[in-house]
Amino acid sequence: MKIKWIPTLITAVLSACLLVGGWYMYRNMATVKPFEQILSQIPGVTEAKPDIYQNSVTVELTLDKNADVREVYDKITSEGKSVIGSRELRLQIKEGTNQDKLNDVWSSMLFGIAQAMDHRNYADIPQTLKQAEQQFDGIQAASEMDNENVYITLKDGDSVKHVVLPRAPEQLGAWPNA
Repeated sequence: MKIKWIPTLITAVLSACLLVGGWYMYRNMATVKPFEQILSQIPGVTEAKPDIYQNSVTVELTLDKNADVREVYDKITSEGKSVIGSRELRLQIKEGTNQDKLNDVWSSMLFGIAQAMDHRNYADIPQTLKQAEQQFDGIQAASEMDNENVYITLKDGDSVKHVVLPRAPEQLGAWPNA
């Protein structure tokens, strides 16, 4: 029996294209598009781009200046539960321009925040934020916490910096989202 290589090769390529194309269409139509629709309806979110991986869901967000990060996180986890499932949710918040002063403020209080997080003395975080408010003119700092994260918001006029710190510390390295 003699195998005809050209028809076999064409059949294999077409089969692979159909499988990959079908998987891509399913992934976009059944998971990504509905999740993007959920994200667009959350108050405070101006732009959202989800990336769904096997063990995690990363959402790149642009928030308006009055957004409450903890509420946004809660809405994403509750309304996107069917897509997120048991995956870890990670927020990457894109900040606007004019972040130099806020980055300086964040750098100045990073050691105090890191120490509070490492020692699980979360009550020290508002004290560190008040010190930063007193040290830098025009800075407003706020923090919130839930069972999974600590949320810190720094404001300077129209500039806003949001930081989400996981309460379960990473084994090695710094916070990936700070």
